[in-house]
Amino acid sequence: MRDTYESPFSTRYASDEMQYVFSSDKKFKTWRRLWVALARAEMKLGLPITNEQVEELESNIDNINYEVAEAREKLVRHDVMSHVYAYGEECPNAKGIIHLGATSCYVGDNTDIIIMREALEIVRRKLVNIIDLLSKFAEEYKALPALAYTHLQPAQLTTVGKRATLWINELLMDFEEVNYRIENMQLLGSKGTTGTQASFVELFEGDNKKINKLEEYIAKEMGFKSVVPVSGQTYSRKIDSQILATLSGIAQTTSKFSNDLRILQNFKEMEEPFEKNQIGSSAMPYKRNPMRSERITSLSRYVMIDSLNPAFTAGTQWFERTLDDSANKRIAVAEAFLAIDSILNIMLNVCNGLVVYPKVIEQRVLKELPFMATENIMMAAVKKGGDRQELHEKLRLHSIEAAKMVKEFGMDNDLIERICNDSSFNLSKEEIGSILVPKNFVGRSIEQVDEFIEDYIQPIRRKYKNDLGENAELTV
Repeated sequence: MRDTYESPFSTRYASDEMQYVFSSDKKFKTWRRLWVALARAEMKLGLPITNEQVEELESNIDNINYEVAEAREKLVRHDVMSHVYAYGEECPNAKGIIHLGATSCYVGDNTDIIIMREALEIVRRKLVNIIDLLSKFAEEYKALPALAYTHLQPAQLTTVGKRATLWINELLMDFEEVNYRIENMQLLGSKGTTGTQASFVELFEGDNKKINKLEEYIAKEMGFKSVVPVSGQTYSRKIDSQILATLSGIAQTTSKFSNDLRILQNFKEMEEPFEKNQIGSSAMPYKRNPMRSERITSLSRYVMIDSLNPAFTAGTQWFERTLDDSANKRIAVAEAFLAIDSILNIMLNVCNGLVVYPKVIEQRVLKELPFMATENIMMAAVKKGGDRQELHEKLRLHSIEAAKMVKEFGMDNDLIERICNDSSFNLSKEEIGSILVPKNFVGRSIEQVDEFIEDYIQPIRRKYKNDLGENAELTV
């Protein structure tokens, strides 16, 4: 128990893996990797830097003397120069060439891009596993008829598996968006104080080819295909906005999933996993509250709202840069990723243990099916000589009376009995019973599931087969 505030993302929700990506240790080690890449590139391009100096820097990437950096920052009030100083203390031979020609954003902004890409790769891996789990669920229940809803009112039938493909399809859209962001992210590179690379013009005596090569070498060493073509001091803050919009898209998908599941749990058709010793309510021992789904809804709301932060930041940057981005950015971006990680962990847990109650689903279908089957019944009666217009009006009146018995008196739906007793239809109970088969009302649901899985999911399963099999144990 601590007597100071701790983020729930750290103590309750986000994985250690995602937390480390946004940790200080990860950030400062990445700074050092970038300083090594800069020094190595400058050496290759003829600046007076020796291989021994680069090797000294490289051998001390992970050996960060934090106490020296912290003491220095208290004195000079500049985090980057404090770490340059601390790095120089450990690398005395290379001390004079660390950060040569660079500005603070060389390490700060390039590190942010590297970290966001790594975080997106974690998000992608978890999305792939959730898509796989829900696809298995869709395949298992592709033929189980269930009520479909428009306006949250019973409409035509679907199947449990077909409904699952609606969730998967939105996750697939998010997966493709994440892929796009990962594949198209660019480093800031080494652009200098206002993006003009003036310091490197000085260092390389105006040799444009060497200045361009410098960025090419740095990008390659850090695992990127390219750097941004132009910039001010920073990369455009629209990049943060675009990435958080991608995370917001995931949150929109997961919020819809969790709300659907909460409603289905109310219907007693489906529910999230419920542990053997889990307590649903402090006052009502019988309750099985959908607490995981509620948490998904809650955290999704946070991410969707948080995505506005970098949008406003991007829109209020002045000219080549201002510093009103920094405090907001370091909170908004990190916590959006931690929240999405938390959501995906819960999704992994829920989708790996979804519970279905076929008998309840069947019971609910059969209560509504007589209304849905009226057109089929009318067609059968017409085939036996009935008048279509007359039968349509009678069905309308019988349906109104049957609905009245259900809603006003709590009785069972007696529409079929009313039709059987109406000689205008000339149909026996057995003939009507042969029409009232739920599987005959699901359209192409089964085929749609099969086609969707084969055409869209199987390629992902094949490509990411080594990432499959992940699950998440929740701490609370």
